[in-house]
Amino acid sequence: MSARLAAVLVAVVVGLPILAIAAVAGAATSMFPASSPTPTALADIPTDYLTLYRQAAATCPGLDWSVLAAVGKVESDHGRSPLPGVRAGENSAGAAGPMQFLAPTFADVVAHHPLPPGGATPPSRYNPHDAIHAAAHYLCDQGARNSDLNAALFAYNHSQPYVRQVLDRARAYAAAPTTGTGDCNALAAASPAALAAINYACGQRGLPYLWGGDGPDRGDAGFDCSGLTTAAYTAAGITLPRTAQTQYLAGPPVPAGAPLLPGDLLFYGTPGTPTTARIHHVALYLGAGQMINAPRFGHPVQVESYRWNGDDYAGATRPSAASPPRPS
Repeated sequence: MSARLAAVLVAVVVGLPILAIAAVAGAATSMFPASSPTPTALADIPTDYLTLYRQAAATCPGLDWSVLAAVGKVESDHGRSPLPGVRAGENSAGAAGPMQFLAPTFADVVAHHPLPPGGATPPSRYNPHDAIHAAAHYLCDQGARNSDLNAALFAYNHSQPYVRQVLDRARAYAAAPTTGTGDCNALAAASPAALAAINYACGQRGLPYLWGGDGPDRGDAGFDCSGLTTAAYTAAGITLPRTAQTQYLAGPPVPAGAPLLPGDLLFYGTPGTPTTARIHHVALYLGAGQMINAPRFGHPVQVESYRWNGDDYAGATRPSAASPPRPS
């Protein structure tokens, strides 16, 4: 098969139900909202490739990592195929590398989309990092950016059976994210880190609000808002900046309109750039429209709705150990 996409990516996950995907001819809407790997994906995809798939897909709104991974599976079995053109040379159609790029197509993608560090110099279609990132850009340009996966995959390989094969494989790889319960007595999260953070925060319910408070572990009777979120993610092995403003700037942001997941940080104030944002409050999302936070003087750590009439909700971020702070 002649293709142009690339593969590589990673994920940690708590067991989740499989996401159902409908593969239909014509324009397909986005079918993979922030999915996580199923046991099938974890067993079949090499860890380094899984990591690359997820990183590369994050560069394109509307493209889920599972689609990239499915292309990598169909094209080269994630780089493991012994067929000509995977590790060296080209196949009969002139395609090469784990994502089976044609040389002119790869060159055009790289010319228009500089690849991130971590691959070959110059970029190579045989290098998994380069191939997967290039594939994500190609699919994005061909329709994935607008959630038209059918058009993107048909451009990748002009065959409707190919499109169906890739989407079927993506369905086997993708697990729907948990949206959470909103209940501290029935926690659910899409990653071990998020679960650890909200579990810690829930354990602090009833402690008093204390300006500048870092909690009993640091010798304080209670928490302020960012003291609670800092301590929660410290318990999850992730270091956050100390204030609501710096946590907002550290990101990475949850795209506007994307579903919130348990463990996301919720911010209130005026959104903006490092020089224009004015954030005064932060909380942890629990799911089902609920958050846990240290709200204000006279109100202890508690669970409450994250939206209310007249609020100044400014957006959310999704901390991870691999997320570098944004410049401030």
